Amino acid sequence: MKATVIATFFGVFLTCTYTAKEATKKTKKAKLYFALTDVPQIDCDVKAGKIINPEFIAKCPPGCQDVKYRVYGTDIYASFSSICNAAIHSGIIDNTGGKILVQKVAGHSGYRGSFSNGVRSLSLPRWRESFLVSEGKPRKGVTYPSTLEYSSSKSTAVKSEPKKPEQDLKGTKSADTAKTSEKASDQGDTVHKAHQTTPVPTSVTQMATTTPTPTTTTTEPSTTVPQPTTTPAATRTTAAPAKTGPGLHRVREMGSSSVHPAYASVVAAAATMEIDSWKPGLSLFDTGFSTKEELNPKPLESISQGNQNCKVDLSFLMDGSWSIGKRRFQLQKRFLGNVAQALGIGSAGPLMGIVQYGDDPSTEFNLKTYANSKDLRNAIEKIQQKGGLSNVGKALSFVNKNFFLDANGNRGGAPNVVVVMVDGWPTDRVEEASRLARESGINIFFVTVEAAAQSEKQNVIEPNFVDKAVCRTNGFYSINVPSWFSLHKAVQPLVKRVCDTDRLACSKTCLNAADIGFVIDGSSSVGTGNFRTVLQFVANISKEFEISDTDTRIGAVQYTYEQRLEFNFDKYSTKQDVLNAIKRISYWSGGTSTGAAISYASEQLFSKSKPNKRKIMILITDGRSYDDVSLPAMAAHQNGVIAYSIGVAWAAPDELEAIASDPAKEHSFFVDEFDNLYRYVNQLIQNICTEFNSQPRN
Repeated sequence: MKATVIATFFGVFLTCTYTAKEATKKTKKAKLYFALTDVPQIDCDVKAGKIINPEFIAKCPPGCQDVKYRVYGTDIYASFSSICNAAIHSGIIDNTGGKILVQKVAGHSGYRGSFSNGVRSLSLPRWRESFLVSEGKPRKGVTYPSTLEYSSSKSTAVKSEPKKPEQDLKGTKSADTAKTSEKASDQGDTVHKAHQTTPVPTSVTQMATTTPTPTTTTTEPSTTVPQPTTTPAATRTTAAPAKTGPGLHRVREMGSSSVHPAYASVVAAAATMEIDSWKPGLSLFDTGFSTKEELNPKPLESISQGNQNCKVDLSFLMDGSWSIGKRRFQLQKRFLGNVAQALGIGSAGPLMGIVQYGDDPSTEFNLKTYANSKDLRNAIEKIQQKGGLSNVGKALSFVNKNFFLDANGNRGGAPNVVVVMVDGWPTDRVEEASRLARESGINIFFVTVEAAAQSEKQNVIEPNFVDKAVCRTNGFYSINVPSWFSLHKAVQPLVKRVCDTDRLACSKTCLNAADIGFVIDGSSSVGTGNFRTVLQFVANISKEFEISDTDTRIGAVQYTYEQRLEFNFDKYSTKQDVLNAIKRISYWSGGTSTGAAISYASEQLFSKSKPNKRKIMILITDGRSYDDVSLPAMAAHQNGVIAYSIGVAWAAPDELEAIASDPAKEHSFFVDEFDNLYRYVNQLIQNICTEFNSQPRN
């Protein structure tokens, strides 16, 4: 009996124990089931550095296998990598998505890029935080959150455009970098072209949720840029363009790996360093020419602002030959006085000077002698006839070399216009002198009176001289008047044409006929010191052009993964303002998406170029682009953009050629070091001018 009771009790005990264990198992299974089904979902662009939790399970959506979701490293990934695309790279999931386990670990001194499972990861020398990805199964003894804790600080975008996926790390750029790009992506994207160089360091005010920035110890190379030796245009005389020699294309062989050792990285303090070599340069024109009017200037009775809708610097070539006679000479003076009155002479409007020609030309007065129409008309009435032959070609050469100088009142920002008065026909040839004057940027108009009769044409030295002298044979640049007594009818038509600055296009030189847009690589591999060297290169090119609203205009775009319009073509209308704006461009730092930058420049700069301007893009880069450059470059070429590419250090030869206009060897250049950029200033400008002067003018 006693044995039976004991056995029964023991059986009940075992049964209770088993029941309790089963209940416990069911509870654990329920908890486990809850843990595995209540998994937070993350987007493809979320990076590990954005999530505070040190370890978590998350679910990735489909479609994360995309180049825009960048990954850095292999097996162990830098924390600014896309979590989901890193999981695809590691083979944990595929492009259909799935659950993954993420573990934060310490940073590494190097991350190796590789191609795996359809994803190209990039290399990175250093980062302070890493993460691992594995199957989305919980580890024993670890409690996983059902919601993820994100950094509370938000990224700040430079532009008003929607933030791209790369812009998701936190942190504020310090004053040392002086960056307008306070975007977190400038830390997250402080990466390099694969296997290139250390990221540019940034001094960061750390917050509780901030991903640390990399550090380097390499000293900065010198930022002093040798000034190019250029020959300033002492006068506006332009000889026949020099032929461009072959071999301007400096793209090295693919196998070369020679790189300046100081290029690897720079210290952050260099961001505020002033560049001693920044010297915008002097005026393009000499002031050596002087006339008797400058030695004994006539007093300005009064200064008028003038017609501000007609800001031109105007020279009339007045026919003083004996063939015109005294009476017609007086009619010519009356005509010039009426033109001066109709123009509205003034310091902010048109300025007018007169050169009288016969056997030899001489200046009656220059642009700065009179600053109002009344004084100018009175001076015209006092001009005495010189006599002699009608040597128009000689007079045009004189004006080209001697009249439009700074010392004579040339303003630089106003179109240069010459109006040639001809009685009958010239006694010398005008075609060559006119061509040289046009190539120097002078707009030439001819007013011919009483053209040669049929019986007189055998005496004309150069038949059709007007068509050979003016820019185009469309009638805009020439007016024929049948008689001196009807000359007064030509006053208003001439004034209207002279003041139509938008149409004063074909008599342009290479230095004053373009919209030039600089597309500047601001990626991390450039570095602060080298970026200032690039800006000096941009300034050295810009200062050689005649900059104004009616002449050459300058714009600039800086790019990394993103693009930023530094200033557009109509922002600055003087050379000094442009040079100051270039100097103020702040270094951005980030990745390299050159193709996107070309498309951006086409849309933001060149689509707004004036119809009468040549569109020139000068792109400077130091490495291979993360995106395709061929299609954007082709689209730009088709839209009339003349593209020049300048590569430095690790720039890809095939990409430079794809970006450049044809022939590529005349539109692309390569240097091993940033400090050698200045060597190509002259050649680049020479190529631009040679190409311009080879275009037909009539």
